[in-house]
Amino acid sequence: MKSFVVARDLLREAASRRWFLALGLGITLMLVVMGLSLRMDVVDGALAATRLFGKSMNTQIRATDLALRPAFVASSYLIFYGGLLFGVVACADFGPSLLAPGRIEHLLSLPVRRFELVVGTFLGVLALALVGALYGAGGLVLIFGVKTGVFSGRLIVSALLASVTFSAIYGAMLTVAIAARSAALSAASGGALVLLGIVAGERERIAEFFDPGISRTIFRGLTLFLPRVSSLARSAGEIAGSEPVDPAALTSLLLGLVVFGLAALSLGIHLFERKDF
Repeated sequence: MKSFVVARDLLREAASRRWFLALGLGITLMLVVMGLSLRMDVVDGALAATRLFGKSMNTQIRATDLALRPAFVASSYLIFYGGLLFGVVACADFGPSLLAPGRIEHLLSLPVRRFELVVGTFLGVLALALVGALYGAGGLVLIFGVKTGVFSGRLIVSALLASVTFSAIYGAMLTVAIAARSAALSAASGGALVLLGIVAGERERIAEFFDPGISRTIFRGLTLFLPRVSSLARSAGEIAGSEPVDPAALTSLLLGLVVFGLAALSLGIHLFERKDF
């Protein structure tokens, strides 16, 4: 329960930062510009033409929901990778700020156990990432809905998948922050995990470039436990585009994320418990 209090305080801290206010205004500005520049001619449920910044994108008349699928897929990738980038850059210093001299001594003097501080920080950042992703995705759903009359909640699913993926990555970022007290290293570890996760999602294809034997085995072993970022982004795009998705494969990907995130967070709690402040 006290972890939720810590998470609430983190959200208050984020709200007081001009950096987060600027990011919120940036997302809002992007949505407004897109809403004003995107023009769609819809006739009796069919999309006749689409113009972005005055340039015609397609003049073939098609059913609106079918014509919008490529736009939904592209928006899904934007939300997914944009959300990850937003989270890695914007949330990297919450861990080091928790350990700031003076603040950590004050927090430890309160009736809050150490693991509750770590879990509360993790939950607060997760809530922050979730709010940002849902805000961006909700804005796109509203723009497409107002322009075409098609309100698709599938982009919301993309935002949720991006938030779940980021939560696993942030578990590792928080652990690095606890070990090194560095926002730069925390952000670097997050960025590296995103890139490695893209590779891990394509590990079967990339493995074909290695000669059968020890090199291929090492590559498979190194990428086995990494979050499958690109696979999840692809699944989010398939959901947004109303394409068939393998539920078993998606469940396996999500379980892998949960295991990775919990393992990283547990290591972070272990390191925090052993630190002498």
